[in-house]
Amino acid sequence: MINPPRRHVICVVAAGGALGAGARYGVVTAWPDVWATVAVNIAGCLLIGVILGWLSRRPDAHPLLRPFLATGVCGGFTTFSTFAVQTLELGGVAALAYVAATVTGALGAVWLGLIIGQRS
Repeated sequence: MINPPRRHVICVVAAGGALGAGARYGVVTAWPDVWATVAVNIAGCLLIGVILGWLSRRPDAHPLLRPFLATGVCGGFTTFSTFAVQTLELGGVAALAYVAATVTGALGAVWLGLIIGQRS
């Protein structure tokens, strides 16, 4: 299965997204704080890096694995919309710290995840 039908890709992204969003809901319910969003986004970026790094070394991996895990699960787990709303709600210096922590943490996590994934 080189190029799976589009409907299969849509289905696995939706299923993965439901799992990721459910996991995020669990985290922010257990830890109802704006910094939970930072933690979720950084953890999701780390996982995306690991997955993409790992898959880059496995050309024989099932073609639906990447859209399910990276786009679906990790995309559903991370949240730009909540990040944007919380940035506006914080305002001022707190918003700047929040944005800096999220952006630098997320980029660093993806980079680290890629290294980890490529070595596994």
